Amino acid sequence: MKFDLNRLCDRSPRALTLGYFCFGMLFVFVAELVFAFALGSLAGWMPSRLAIGWAFVVASSLFLYGLVSGHRQQTEAARQELETSNQQLQVLSRVFRHNIRNDLNVIQGYTDLLTDRIDDERSQECLETIRQTTDDVVAISEKLRIIEDASPEPPTTRIDLVETVRAAANGVDDRDVTVTMATPPEAWILADRSVEYPIREVFENAVTHNSGTTCRIHAGIEANGTTTCLEVRDNGPGIPEDERAVLRAEEETPLSHASSIGLWLVKWMCETQGGTVGFETSDDGTTVRLRFESANGVASQLQSDTKMEQEAESKRAARHRRVAETRAGREPNSLD
Repeated sequence: MKFDLNRLCDRSPRALTLGYFCFGMLFVFVAELVFAFALGSLAGWMPSRLAIGWAFVVASSLFLYGLVSGHRQQTEAARQELETSNQQLQVLSRVFRHNIRNDLNVIQGYTDLLTDRIDDERSQECLETIRQTTDDVVAISEKLRIIEDASPEPPTTRIDLVETVRAAANGVDDRDVTVTMATPPEAWILADRSVEYPIREVFENAVTHNSGTTCRIHAGIEANGTTTCLEVRDNGPGIPEDERAVLRAEEETPLSHASSIGLWLVKWMCETQGGTVGFETSDDGTTVRLRFESANGVASQLQSDTKMEQEAESKRAARHRRVAETRAGREPNSLD
């Protein structure tokens, strides 16, 4: 029988204390008997020493009850606070993604209407600014949807990282962007399809925040034992130190915050897939490293587990057939 610590911790404080009390009382009694027999007779039996041991068990049981009860109350309060925060975030996300996005669509519609009716150059520039701003906010709402829809459960499937990176590179490859790649034929990682979003975000950020005449991006994939690393280098100005500090601290303040949600999306989505994110900035540009768990060994284990389950199911079916044949008064099939 396998010992499950989680099931033990789920017990009530009263049940845990009672179990400890009974075990402690029995342990002190048995220990006193063993000590007495070790001396060769019951002459070494000392009721006073037994009473002291039992008194210690009683006192420690009361202390354990108070400690577990206090910790359980704190845990329950933290859980309720977390559930309330999650509900608030879900409501705010839905309001932002639906209500505000609908309002932005109205603004975009009127902007397009005014663009066809206004010939003034300055007014056209203002309308273009309005259009770009609304497009940026709509893009943020789409990223929020991606984060909200992401599964918090660890991935159980595998994805070819090379194929995913090539798709992301093709999405930004144009005449002003030069993308080079150094990858193996394939590199399987433990992830699901949502890993496409942070990888695509890395390539899009490299293009969006590059003010040079030509954007150069180099992507390399290297498998090292149990991990697979994707390294994306660009020749842009780099990620500011204050934004990288925010990601390292995992906390935003009014005076310290990231300029967009894109970097948070990369961090959160990669960590959801069991990966890690690293940023390195120099005078030559920015390097983003995404590390994932390699899936080659995992795939072999999954296949082995599946084969074992199939064999066990086949044996169970054979036993059921033999039992049914015996009950029907026939001899079991020897081939089973």
